[in-house]
Amino acid sequence: MRHILQALGPWGPVLFGFGFLAPLIATLLKDGGITPPLGLTPIQFGLILGPALGLSAKLRGRWI
Repeated sequence: MRHILQALGPWGPVLFGFGFLAPLIATLLKDGGITPPLGLTPIQFGLILGPALGLSAKLRGRWI
């Protein structure tokens, strides 16, 4: 178990993008009445944007 957590640790921001940011983005789009581009559903857009933000944070080493 320890080895698995150590292997996943560096990918934490990307996993955070999938697990938290994607549903948050989808909910904000839906509740705000905003239509995602390219005919995507809100969750599809969230699943693209959330992990992309997480990958950006991973590569840069910080969120901001």
